[in-house]
Amino acid sequence: MNDQDRKAEMAAIKARIVEAKGAAAPEPRADEHYSQAQQAWRMVIELVAGLGIGFGIGYGLDLFFGTLPIFMVLFVMLGLAAGVKTMLRSAQEMQDQKVAEEAGEDYVPNRGEIKPSTKDDESEGA
Repeated sequence: MNDQDRKAEMAAIKARIVEAKGAAAPEPRADEHYSQAQQAWRMVIELVAGLGIGFGIGYGLDLFFGTLPIFMVLFVMLGLAAGVKTMLRSAQEMQDQKVAEEAGEDYVPNRGEIKPSTKDDESEGA
């Protein structure tokens, strides 16, 4: 075997390797989306986490101060309110994402930015 034959053989082997890697490579996902069940579990976990954290803080304060379960009840209610607020925020995010998909736009989460007003400029001068 001469040097030219070896180079040709190596090029053929490299081409076969590239072809084999291309066939075995998984297809990239077009877009990542979550199923309805995953979204529902996310919301349930957010609610239960708020309740659990509120219970833990309230119980700890009751033990520390030696009081009746007044702090526990208070913080469970605050945890419930925080969990519901987080659930509603998640539901709004999911709805905004769905609306953006249907409109054919890219979804950009609202991170507290103020959206520009859509009112006419004529109403401001009055």
